[in-house]
Amino acid sequence: MRGLLIVISGASGTGKGTVCKKILNDLPAVAYSISATTREPRPGETDGREYYFLGRDEFKSWIADGKFLEYAQVYGNFYGTPLNKIEERLNRGEDILLEIDVQGALNVKKKCPEGIFIFLLPPSLDELKRRIEGRGTETPASLERRLKNAVAEIKIGLEYDYVVVNDTIENAAEKIKAILTAERCKVSRNADKFIFEGGF
Repeated sequence: MRGLLIVISGASGTGKGTVCKKILNDLPAVAYSISATTREPRPGETDGREYYFLGRDEFKSWIADGKFLEYAQVYGNFYGTPLNKIEERLNRGEDILLEIDVQGALNVKKKCPEGIFIFLLPPSLDELKRRIEGRGTETPASLERRLKNAVAEIKIGLEYDYVVVNDTIENAAEKIKAILTAERCKVSRNADKFIFEGGF
């Protein structure tokens, strides 16, 4: 059976990274697709683990060479999903998790409509604001910009297959695991199991 392409998005501050880490911890067979970005590493982040950190010129070179499944510019930085080996791994039956922004996800949906697109919502906009402020990395102006963008991104969530409210990491992860279980049971993914010749 071909592997599942799992795409998880949500507005900045929704907790995508934390929920994805929980999924990957609970489901070791699911592989994480590391994105490339031109943004600076945050404290504790390592090149090749959280992201591939590229200079702008190098990123543009990757674009020109067709090395991305998708890419987008978000908050002044580029983000992209390296194409290398994704198709090969899916064909081997491996499940791949992409944690990407809404622009990138919609581009992937055009190329890979069989993917599973899950949108993560915050419990409320007030809670979203509290989470972003809690990072301590935003100026008043950048906080206002992120919140405005968050509302626009949440509207795009209507284009996804599933929505999960991240009230707690555990609840959100359990719902996503239930979605994946249901997807693996779809008839369209299991047509080869229907055997009618030979009788009983």
